[in-house]
Amino acid sequence: MTLAGPNHWDETMTASYSVEPNLTPEEMIDVLRRSTLAERRPVDEPGTIEGMIEHADVIVTARVDGKLVGVSRAITDFHYCTYLSDLAVDEAYQRRGIGRELIHRTHEAAGLHTTLILLASPKAQGYYPHIGMARHESCWTIPRKPKETSG
Repeated sequence: MTLAGPNHWDETMTASYSVEPNLTPEEMIDVLRRSTLAERRPVDEPGTIEGMIEHADVIVTARVDGKLVGVSRAITDFHYCTYLSDLAVDEAYQRRGIGRELIHRTHEAAGLHTTLILLASPKAQGYYPHIGMARHESCWTIPRKPKETSG
């Protein structure tokens, strides 16, 4: 018996992928919440999410029957490097190749001649080697400081 419905993957379903630079902040926040990425993204700051979308160079989406089930968001110079900043797949649709396909299509849109760079979330550490990505031991960050609001 195949479970179907809003939170279950039916094996007959197929995801459709597209470059979607005008994704709405509401849809982005919704898919972040349905994935594990909302734990590390400012989903309670819609203006920040809007800016993240507006200033991204490549946004690729995965939809099943029109419902957004996955998104990747990247910043790139289209010549040397592509930083895949966000990769979110609805937990109900994970383990179906959607993340792998989003990565591939994002890299393709930015140019396969670029180096794709991604910082793995703690829960996804084991996923990336599984799909053929190489680990890089040296990464340094300066934590984000929230924007000051005028009152």
